[in-house]
Amino acid sequence: MRYAVYFAPALDHPLTLLANAWLGRDAASGEDLPQVAINGVTREELTELTADPRRYGFHATLKAPFELADGVSEADLIAAFDGFADSRQAFALPCVTLGQLGPFFALVPAEDSEELDSLAADSVRAFEPFRAPLSEADILRRKPEKLSPSERHNLQTWGYPYVFEDFRFHMTLTGPTLDAQRDALKTAICGHFAEILDRPLAIDHLALFVETERGAPFTVLRINQLRS
Repeated sequence: MRYAVYFAPALDHPLTLLANAWLGRDAASGEDLPQVAINGVTREELTELTADPRRYGFHATLKAPFELADGVSEADLIAAFDGFADSRQAFALPCVTLGQLGPFFALVPAEDSEELDSLAADSVRAFEPFRAPLSEADILRRKPEKLSPSERHNLQTWGYPYVFEDFRFHMTLTGPTLDAQRDALKTAICGHFAEILDRPLAIDHLALFVETERGAPFTVLRINQLRS
């Protein structure tokens, strides 16, 4: 089993409902949902393009998926997660917008946020004692030869390349896309998420997700509200 600490909006938040319809899955219930239809991309293409984010569930990574260290139980992790969430103050991003990370589409902050960077960094540190070391196969999957020196150091030290100075908050909407698909996808995403794009977003919940076996869909194990 693997666990991950994510930002995810409240289960009934408009963004959650829109994202579930976009991805075709509800990570809280584990149920598949009817997926939106868009012009310029076939239903089969959209299913393929959203396969990875659908499996992981709608989220932004704070502590990347990890197996439990020896001597640590799921109950220990849940207790630590509850305590961490209880200790954090909610805040808001002034604006979220559609971004591209290479060939991927994601929702991203329109500007940097010290509060967000602090939450992410503290999450990495707080849950590190619960993380088992990566296997050699896990390290190789990250293609360390293609990472920067700091990203390789992060991978070896923290189990994930994109932490601290290399962290970039993003809520993934697609896997890698082709040039010919991007205009249609951008138009569709902007239309589907119109009510939340270019508006503030409250960072007021943390979610603990679980993958019961490698390759299985991640589901919400726990979602906690931050202090208001």
